[in-house]
Amino acid sequence: MTSLEKTPGARAAQPAAEGLDARLVVDRGTFRLDVALTAAPGDVVALLGPNGAGKTTALRALAGLTPLDAGHLWLDGAELDGTPPESRPVGVVFQDYLLFPHLTALDNVGFGPRCQGATRAESRAVAAQWLERMGLAVHAGAKPRRLSGGQAQRVALARALATRPRLLLLDEPLAALDARTRLEVRAQLRRHLAEFEAVAVLVTHDPLDAMVLADRLVVIEHGHVVQEGAPTAVARRPRTDYIAQLVGLNLYRGEADGHRVRLEDGQEITTTEELTGPVFVAFPPGAVTLHRERPGGTSARNLWECEVSGMETHGDQIRAALTGGLALAADLTTVAAAELGLQPGATVWATVKAAQTHAYPA
Repeated sequence: MTSLEKTPGARAAQPAAEGLDARLVVDRGTFRLDVALTAAPGDVVALLGPNGAGKTTALRALAGLTPLDAGHLWLDGAELDGTPPESRPVGVVFQDYLLFPHLTALDNVGFGPRCQGATRAESRAVAAQWLERMGLAVHAGAKPRRLSGGQAQRVALARALATRPRLLLLDEPLAALDARTRLEVRAQLRRHLAEFEAVAVLVTHDPLDAMVLADRLVVIEHGHVVQEGAPTAVARRPRTDYIAQLVGLNLYRGEADGHRVRLEDGQEITTTEELTGPVFVAFPPGAVTLHRERPGGTSARNLWECEVSGMETHGDQIRAALTGGLALAADLTTVAAAELGLQPGATVWATVKAAQTHAYPA
């Protein structure tokens, strides 16, 4: 039996008096989640990862909807493992909000305080205050079907906060919104999370939501944490292909010898950093310049002959996927793509200046 497995009376070491201290271990046949999470009051932590990585399982374990098979879960010095979901000081905002269709916005928000023992008048007074803070006072009497997506999201958030939770869980809270509404609600959510005095854990697949809303990112792949840190630190030094794609970087791993990094396939990248040993090298697609003929007299120290394997619109630019000399993504304007006559199957030369690369220890 491992030290993590449960035994009668076994407990994790006493954690800090405030905040979240958890190790979430859940076994589901061939899948095993094993994720450690810590956060202080006021922290907003975003869980990121590809589909099937274990983000939702982790959130359900924190909420008590999925039991732990091992590990521990402490919140403000109290052990929550084994505590029924309805007895935990936890608020949840689900992806589809799960508002009660037969109740008004006021009564949806007042449902939590009512379950905690408040009188009908008390719960309605609390609900009214939260709707006012959310800018929804004029919609207090509306039922969910009369609310827009953004309004429903704010009602769901108010309902979660009205119980004064010590842990707020948000499961893809902006996923159901259209692009325009998402922009507005994201800004409002950021303000409300900044005012939240306890711990908030956000599950999202959207890097912009994570970067804007969270103080710290925890990236999960295959049930385990592969990287965590401040959003800027993770974005600058991705450690897996998933994270690199998430933040829009080309990422390679190789062996450094001074300014040269030799990749596993034999290709080399020249960098400004001087390093030795295993390293990552990253650069943005915008750093790649494409040519139809081998360029002469270029100052770029990295040059590869590639083939265009695909093209797609990326914002106001065209993103070309390249294979051959080096697999990479390149961004260019529509005009530049037309002038180069880019199309799948076309041969191009890709250049990247050493000054536009970033190398760091693996």
